Amino acid sequence: MKLKNKTVVMTGGASGIGRATVLKLAAEGARVLLCDINEEGANETIAGASGGLVEFVPVDLADLASVDTCASECLSRTGDKIDILINGAGWDRGIPFKQNTDDFMDKVIAINLAGPIRLTHRIFRAMTENGGGKIVSVASDAGRVGSSGEVVYSAAKGGIIALTKALAREGARYAINANCVCPGPTDTPLFHTNPDRLKEALVKAIPFKRLARPDDIAGAILYFAEPASDYVTGQVMSVSGGLTMVG
Repeated sequence: MKLKNKTVVMTGGASGIGRATVLKLAAEGARVLLCDINEEGANETIAGASGGLVEFVPVDLADLASVDTCASECLSRTGDKIDILINGAGWDRGIPFKQNTDDFMDKVIAINLAGPIRLTHRIFRAMTENGGGKIVSVASDAGRVGSSGEVVYSAAKGGIIALTKALAREGARYAINANCVCPGPTDTPLFHTNPDRLKEALVKAIPFKRLARPDDIAGAILYFAEPASDYVTGQVMSVSGGLTMVG
Protein backbone atom coordinates (compact mmCIF):
# COMPACT_ATOMS: atom_id res chain seq x y z
CA MET A 1 0.00 0.00 0.00
CA LYS A 2 1.56 3.26 -1.16
CA LEU A 3 -0.02 5.48 1.50
CA LYS A 4 -0.06 3.23 4.55
CA ASN A 5 0.24 5.27 7.78
CA LYS A 6 -0.35 8.53 5.89
CA THR A 7 -3.05 10.98 6.94
CA VAL A 8 -4.92 12.90 4.24
CA VAL A 9 -7.24 15.88 4.56
CA MET A 10 -9.39 16.22 1.46
CA THR A 11 -12.16 18.64 0.59
CA GLY A 12 -14.92 17.69 -1.80
CA GLY A 13 -15.08 13.92 -1.38
CA ALA A 14 -18.86 13.54 -1.38
CA SER A 15 -19.28 12.88 -5.11
CA GLY A 16 -17.64 12.81 -8.52
CA ILE A 17 -13.87 13.26 -8.75
CA GLY A 18 -13.59 13.70 -5.00
CA ARG A 19 -15.35 10.44 -4.24
CA ALA A 20 -13.21 8.52 -6.73
CA THR A 21 -10.11 10.03 -5.15
CA VAL A 22 -11.10 9.21 -1.59
CA LEU A 23 -11.72 5.59 -2.57
CA LYS A 24 -8.28 5.34 -4.19
CA LEU A 25 -6.59 6.92 -1.18
CA ALA A 26 -8.34 4.55 1.21
CA ALA A 27 -7.47 1.56 -0.96
CA GLU A 28 -3.81 2.59 -0.70
CA GLY A 29 -4.00 2.51 3.09
CA ALA A 30 -4.39 6.22 3.88
CA ARG A 31 -6.48 7.59 6.70
CA VAL A 32 -8.73 10.18 5.00
CA LEU A 33 -10.51 13.06 6.68
CA LEU A 34 -13.23 13.83 4.15
CA CYS A 35 -14.22 17.50 4.48
CA ASP A 36 -17.43 18.48 2.72
CA ILE A 37 -20.68 20.37 3.11
CA ASN A 38 -22.67 17.34 1.90
CA GLU A 39 -22.79 14.91 4.82
CA GLU A 40 -25.14 12.49 3.06
CA GLY A 41 -22.86 12.20 0.05
CA ALA A 42 -19.81 11.92 2.30
CA ASN A 43 -21.40 9.03 4.16
CA GLU A 44 -22.07 7.29 0.84
CA THR A 45 -18.38 7.68 -0.01
CA ILE A 46 -17.41 6.31 3.40
CA ALA A 47 -19.70 3.31 2.87
CA GLY A 48 -18.05 2.69 -0.51
CA ALA A 49 -14.58 2.65 1.05
CA SER A 50 -15.23 -0.90 2.27
CA GLY A 51 -13.68 -0.59 5.68
CA GLY A 52 -11.06 1.98 4.70
CA LEU A 53 -10.09 4.60 7.23
CA VAL A 54 -12.36 7.45 6.10
CA GLU A 55 -14.11 9.89 8.43
CA PHE A 56 -16.30 12.93 7.85
CA VAL A 57 -15.48 16.49 8.89
CA PRO A 58 -18.06 19.17 7.97
CA VAL A 59 -16.95 22.31 6.15
CA ASP A 60 -18.53 25.11 4.16
CA LEU A 61 -15.74 26.63 2.07
CA ALA A 62 -17.87 29.71 1.46
CA ASP A 63 -17.74 30.47 5.20
CA LEU A 64 -14.23 31.25 6.46
CA ALA A 65 -15.26 30.61 10.08
CA SER A 66 -16.31 27.10 9.01
CA VAL A 67 -12.98 26.63 7.26
CA ASP A 68 -11.12 27.58 10.44
CA THR A 69 -13.25 25.16 12.47
CA CYS A 70 -12.60 22.40 9.95
CA ALA A 71 -8.84 22.99 10.04
CA SER A 72 -8.81 22.96 13.84
CA GLU A 73 -10.86 19.75 13.93
CA CYS A 74 -8.57 18.01 11.43
CA LEU A 75 -5.45 19.05 13.34
CA SER A 76 -7.01 17.98 16.62
CA ARG A 77 -8.00 14.54 15.33
CA THR A 78 -4.54 13.92 13.85
CA GLY A 79 -2.40 15.40 16.60
CA ASP A 80 -1.33 18.17 14.19
CA LYS A 81 0.19 15.53 11.86
CA ILE A 82 -1.29 15.84 8.38
CA ASP A 83 0.81 14.31 5.61
CA ILE A 84 -1.27 15.28 2.58
CA LEU A 85 -3.80 18.04 1.87
CA ILE A 86 -5.99 17.72 -1.22
CA ASN A 87 -8.04 20.76 -2.19
CA GLY A 88 -10.63 18.92 -4.23
CA ALA A 89 -13.86 20.86 -3.75
CA GLY A 90 -15.21 23.18 -6.42
CA TRP A 91 -18.43 24.81 -7.53
CA ASP A 92 -19.75 26.79 -10.52
CA ARG A 93 -22.64 27.43 -12.85
CA GLY A 94 -22.23 28.25 -16.53
CA ILE A 95 -23.55 31.83 -16.77
CA PRO A 96 -22.47 34.63 -19.17
CA PHE A 97 -20.28 37.10 -17.30
CA LYS A 98 -22.59 40.06 -17.87
CA GLN A 99 -25.35 38.12 -16.07
CA ASN A 100 -23.26 37.33 -12.99
CA THR A 101 -24.57 38.78 -9.74
CA ASP A 102 -22.32 39.95 -6.93
CA ASP A 103 -23.56 37.13 -4.70
CA PHE A 104 -22.81 34.54 -7.38
CA MET A 105 -19.29 35.88 -8.00
CA ASP A 106 -18.58 36.01 -4.27
CA LYS A 107 -19.67 32.39 -3.87
CA VAL A 108 -17.56 31.16 -6.79
CA ILE A 109 -14.46 32.93 -5.46
CA ALA A 110 -15.07 31.76 -1.89
CA ILE A 111 -15.48 28.07 -2.72
CA ASN A 112 -12.86 27.83 -5.44
CA LEU A 113 -10.16 30.17 -4.14
CA ALA A 114 -10.59 32.00 -0.81
CA GLY A 115 -11.71 28.93 1.16
CA PRO A 116 -8.93 26.68 -0.19
CA ILE A 117 -6.32 29.38 0.51
CA ARG A 118 -7.52 29.68 4.10
CA LEU A 119 -7.51 25.92 4.69
CA THR A 120 -4.14 25.51 3.00
CA HIS A 121 -2.64 28.24 5.17
CA ARG A 122 -3.73 26.47 8.37
CA ILE A 123 -2.49 23.05 7.24
CA PHE A 124 0.72 24.43 5.69
CA ARG A 125 1.75 25.91 9.03
CA ALA A 126 1.36 22.50 10.69
CA MET A 127 3.32 20.80 7.89
CA THR A 128 6.25 23.17 8.37
CA GLU A 129 6.47 22.03 11.99
CA ASN A 130 6.23 18.34 11.15
CA GLY A 131 8.95 17.77 8.60
CA GLY A 132 7.04 18.25 5.37
CA GLY A 133 4.00 17.10 3.46
CA LYS A 134 2.19 17.25 0.14
CA ILE A 135 -0.42 19.70 -1.10
CA VAL A 136 -2.42 18.72 -4.17
CA SER A 137 -4.97 21.17 -5.52
CA VAL A 138 -7.60 20.48 -8.14
CA ALA A 139 -7.94 23.49 -10.43
CA SER A 140 -9.33 23.27 -13.97
CA ASP A 141 -8.18 23.73 -17.53
CA ALA A 142 -10.56 26.71 -17.42
CA GLY A 143 -7.88 28.30 -15.24
CA ARG A 144 -5.22 27.68 -17.90
CA VAL A 145 -6.99 28.60 -21.12
CA GLY A 146 -10.26 30.28 -20.02
CA SER A 147 -13.80 29.10 -20.50
CA SER A 148 -16.72 31.01 -21.97
CA GLY A 149 -19.55 31.28 -19.45
CA GLU A 150 -17.13 30.58 -16.60
CA VAL A 151 -15.22 33.82 -16.29
CA VAL A 152 -15.07 34.09 -12.50
CA TYR A 153 -14.54 30.34 -12.12
CA SER A 154 -11.66 30.52 -14.60
CA ALA A 155 -10.14 33.39 -12.63
CA ALA A 156 -10.48 31.51 -9.34
CA LYS A 157 -8.96 28.33 -10.73
CA GLY A 158 -6.17 30.37 -12.29
CA GLY A 159 -5.55 31.62 -8.77
CA ILE A 160 -5.25 28.03 -7.53
CA ILE A 161 -2.62 27.37 -10.20
CA ALA A 162 -0.65 30.43 -9.08
CA LEU A 163 -1.09 29.42 -5.44
CA THR A 164 0.39 26.02 -6.25
CA LYS A 165 3.49 27.47 -7.91
CA ALA A 166 4.13 29.96 -5.13
CA LEU A 167 3.59 27.31 -2.45
CA ALA A 168 6.04 25.03 -4.24
CA ARG A 169 8.74 27.69 -4.05
CA GLU A 170 8.10 28.62 -0.44
CA GLY A 171 7.37 25.09 0.73
CA ALA A 172 10.47 23.40 -0.67
CA ARG A 173 12.62 24.53 2.27
CA TYR A 174 10.22 22.62 4.55
CA ALA A 175 10.08 19.49 2.32
CA ILE A 176 6.55 20.38 1.24
CA ASN A 177 5.54 19.52 -2.33
CA ALA A 178 2.75 21.47 -4.02
CA ASN A 179 1.22 20.34 -7.31
CA CYS A 180 -1.97 20.89 -9.24
CA VAL A 181 -4.31 18.76 -11.35
CA CYS A 182 -6.41 20.48 -14.02
CA PRO A 183 -9.32 18.34 -15.20
CA GLY A 184 -10.87 18.90 -18.57
CA PRO A 185 -14.55 18.10 -19.15
CA THR A 186 -15.41 15.28 -16.77
CA ASP A 187 -18.50 13.12 -16.33
CA THR A 188 -19.64 14.61 -13.01
CA PRO A 189 -22.90 16.19 -11.82
CA LEU A 190 -21.35 19.66 -12.27
CA PHE A 191 -20.60 19.03 -15.96
CA HIS A 192 -24.16 17.96 -16.63
CA THR A 193 -25.51 21.34 -15.56
CA ASN A 194 -24.25 22.60 -18.96
CA PRO A 195 -26.60 22.80 -21.98
CA ASP A 196 -26.66 19.62 -24.10
CA ARG A 197 -25.36 21.49 -27.16
CA LEU A 198 -22.25 22.61 -25.26
CA LYS A 199 -21.66 19.13 -23.84
CA GLU A 200 -21.85 17.56 -27.29
CA ALA A 201 -19.44 20.14 -28.75
CA LEU A 202 -16.91 19.51 -26.00
CA VAL A 203 -16.97 15.75 -26.49
CA LYS A 204 -16.43 16.19 -30.23
CA ALA A 205 -13.44 18.45 -29.56
CA ILE A 206 -11.68 15.96 -27.26
CA PRO A 207 -9.18 13.83 -29.22
CA PHE A 208 -10.17 10.71 -27.22
CA LYS A 209 -13.83 11.45 -28.08
CA ARG A 210 -15.13 10.94 -24.56
CA LEU A 211 -15.45 12.78 -21.30
CA ALA A 212 -12.97 12.06 -18.55
CA ARG A 213 -14.22 9.67 -15.92
CA PRO A 214 -13.73 10.61 -12.26
CA ASP A 215 -11.21 7.76 -11.94
CA ASP A 216 -9.08 9.35 -14.68
CA ILE A 217 -8.66 12.48 -12.59
CA ALA A 218 -8.33 10.59 -9.32
CA GLY A 219 -5.35 8.69 -10.74
CA ALA A 220 -3.49 11.94 -11.38
CA ILE A 221 -4.28 13.23 -7.89
CA LEU A 222 -3.05 9.95 -6.40
CA TYR A 223 0.24 10.28 -8.31
CA PHE A 224 0.95 13.65 -6.69
CA ALA A 225 0.03 12.25 -3.27
CA GLU A 226 2.15 9.10 -3.40
CA PRO A 227 5.92 8.61 -3.03
CA ALA A 228 6.43 8.34 -6.82
CA SER A 229 6.19 12.15 -7.00
CA ASP A 230 8.49 12.97 -4.08
CA TYR A 231 10.82 14.99 -6.34
CA VAL A 232 8.01 16.72 -8.25
CA THR A 233 6.76 20.14 -7.18
CA GLY A 234 5.21 23.24 -8.73
CA GLN A 235 3.71 21.24 -11.58
CA VAL A 236 0.34 21.65 -13.29
CA MET A 237 -1.02 18.53 -14.96
CA SER A 238 -3.91 18.72 -17.42
CA VAL A 239 -6.05 15.59 -17.59
CA SER A 240 -8.24 16.38 -20.56
CA GLY A 241 -7.90 13.63 -23.16
CA GLY A 242 -5.80 16.02 -25.23
CA LEU A 243 -8.38 18.81 -25.37
CA THR A 244 -5.88 21.28 -23.92
CA MET A 245 -2.21 21.06 -24.78
CA VAL A 246 -0.45 23.93 -23.09
CA GLY A 247 3.25 24.44 -22.59
